[in-house]
Amino acid sequence: MLSSYLLSLREGIEAALIIGILLGAVRLIKRPALIPAVWFGTLSAVALSILSAVLLTLLGLELEGTAEAIFEGFTMLIAAALLTWMIFWMSEHSRTLKTTLEADIHRASHFGRRAIFLVAFIAVLREGIELALFLTAATFVAGSFQTLLGAALGLVTAILLGWSIFASTIRLDLRRFFQVTSVLLIFFAAGLFAHGVHEFIEVGWLPAIVENVWDVSFLLSKESVMGQLMSALFGYNPSPDLTEVIAYLAYFAAIGIGLQWSSHRTAKTVQLNV
Repeated sequence: MLSSYLLSLREGIEAALIIGILLGAVRLIKRPALIPAVWFGTLSAVALSILSAVLLTLLGLELEGTAEAIFEGFTMLIAAALLTWMIFWMSEHSRTLKTTLEADIHRASHFGRRAIFLVAFIAVLREGIELALFLTAATFVAGSFQTLLGAALGLVTAILLGWSIFASTIRLDLRRFFQVTSVLLIFFAAGLFAHGVHEFIEVGWLPAIVENVWDVSFLLSKESVMGQLMSALFGYNPSPDLTEVIAYLAYFAAIGIGLQWSSHRTAKTVQLNV
């Protein structure tokens, strides 16, 4: 439940910021008649995202045996890759997101309500589809009820925080918020990656190399409350195969290389701008 709460909270906050920026941009160009188009595009994107989440989950639940394991494996690997991309994309574009959206609104305003609808629809749909895929993957790990409950609580929290931010009743350090959630989501993505590899080992697509490298079930069983929480959040497996361990460590190695490359690229961009 905690993983789906965290995912929904972060995506919800991002969506709230996007909606707030779009509404602010419409007011900035003094075209209040275009505001309903922003809300219509937002609600349409939300509806399509919910439909996508339902269809993906139902498809996964209807499959059995090998087909189910393959579907879950691919879903988890895609979700891990998308989650990682989202973290890097947000870190690189957070400073220019407001300017970019305002420019999009300004250009779209020359073409009327349909163009404004499309800007809002596409901007919010990206967040919604990402969340739909993440929640589908989380369902396979934590179960439908816990995932839905966590998602609902996360979205409600995001709505309240988003409203509070734009109503100026509180000041949220968004930079620190995204930094902390990014670290937690990296661990979650690593767990999804390891889970996906485990599914492919089960169907025989990948070798285990060494089965059950260790077994710490006597210390923390996967069926225990803490074990389930660790499994949902960090991909905890008390008796992993060697391939899973390698996959988990390889993911963090790739993240480390990616962070170094991103930091070097950002520093280079700053020097060029100076």
